[in-house]
Amino acid sequence: QAQLVESGGGLVQAGGSLRLSCAADGRTFSTYAMGWFRRAPGKEREFVAAISRSGGITYYADSVKGRFTISRDNAKNTVYLQMGSLKPEDTAVYYCAARDGGTRRVANEYDYWGQGTQVTVSS
Repeated sequence: QAQLVESGGGLVQAGGSLRLSCAADGRTFSTYAMGWFRRAPGKEREFVAAISRSGGITYYADSVKGRFTISRDNAKNTVYLQMGSLKPEDTAVYYCAARDGGTRRVANEYDYWGQGTQVTVSS
């Protein structure tokens, strides 16, 4: 079972950047596809980005494509979300998630979740 811990959230002005990290314990990180999701106040949780076990395949939501980059370092058991050109509508709690198997964009196909990290973008 994977334990996931996100970090790197905070308050940033519109147009700024942040890098989120998600560290996983255990020796099986490289067997998990990883995803980032977010939940804004009053909204449903939504897909942001996902990456395959090797890092060779990535998916992005249309709303973040070209601004966010997901990456992973299997030697460090960590997945990252580099966020740029941030907008107030990116304000949300960001969660990382892990699943055994292939890369997916649907939250309920993920097996393990972190506790979330708050990202607030001021206008």
